[in-house]
This record gives sequence, C-alpha cells and structure tokens, in this order.
Amino acid sequence: MNELELNLKYKVYGSTQEMDKEKSELAAESIKAAKKAYAPYSKFHVGAAVLMENGEIISGNNQENAAYPSGTCAERVAIFYASALQPGKRIKAIAVYAEGEESTYEEPVTPCGSCRQVLLEYENRQGINIPVIMTGVNGKVLEAPSISSLLPLAFGSFQLRGGQ
Repeated sequence: MNELELNLKYKVYGSTQEMDKEKSELAAESIKAAKKAYAPYSKFHVGAAVLMENGEIISGNNQENAAYPSGTCAERVAIFYASALQPGKRIKAIAVYAEGEESTYEEPVTPCGSCRQVLLEYENRQGINIPVIMTGVNGKVLEAPSISSLLPLAFGSFQLRGGQ
C-alpha cells in the first residue's frame, strides 16, 4: 500500500485592496453581478466575473427556477457566456462572490461541485491555470491558484480516453 498526500496552498487577503488592481477589479465585478442575481427561492445571490486574456471582464449571476434544479449557477453562466462571446480566447482568472438576503456568509463561498467540474474543463482546454478569487461579505478573500486545486483527483477527458 502507498499513501497519497495532497497539499493545497491558497492566498488569504484581508480585503480586495491587498490584491493587485486587475484582480481587485475582477472581484468588484463579481460583487456587482451578485446584486443582479435572480434568486427568489434560495435568496442566495451569487455573482461571478471572468477575466479574459484581452482584459475584458464578463460577468454572470445565478438564475433560479421554481423547477429545481433547472436554474444555473453564476460561475457556469459567466464562463459559458465568456466562451460564447469569445470562443478560443483564454481565461486569466475567475472571481466569485455570494451573499444572502436573510443571512450573512462571513467566509468566502467556494464554487459548488458541478461548477468546479465545468470550470476544470475550461482550464484543461486552455492548458493554463485559472486562478479562483473568492470574496466574502466581510471583505476576506481566498485565492486558489487554479481550478484543479479546488478539485483534486478530478474526473476528466483523460479517463474517457482510457488513461491515454
């Protein structure tokens, strides 16, 4: 028997002002996007913003539906929209922010499992890491170096090709 140990490093900031200007602006766009979310059922407003290689920021937010699970998460809205608008362009980073109407989330909220899997597909397609910036309502920020760091031992096209 062998053991596998996974070590993950994240950056932790007290606020977005501690980050570089580009990432701080990206985080601010994710907050703006959350304010426009359609979340009448969960009252959980999520915004995501994608920074493209040309410097453009494309944002999205969660879109709920009474017929659960027909809605879509903010991260998937943003990344699908970015890919539709700029097919073949690389994504430099993604920022995520969440807030509730009835409760406060003190810690930054991370992408759900489905979003992690979808985001990983884009990271794998472009062959470079996509940093993930997660901002909390209290200003605290977590930065993961890549999507794959949020989803270690992930399922992907490698398995579909029989490990080749």
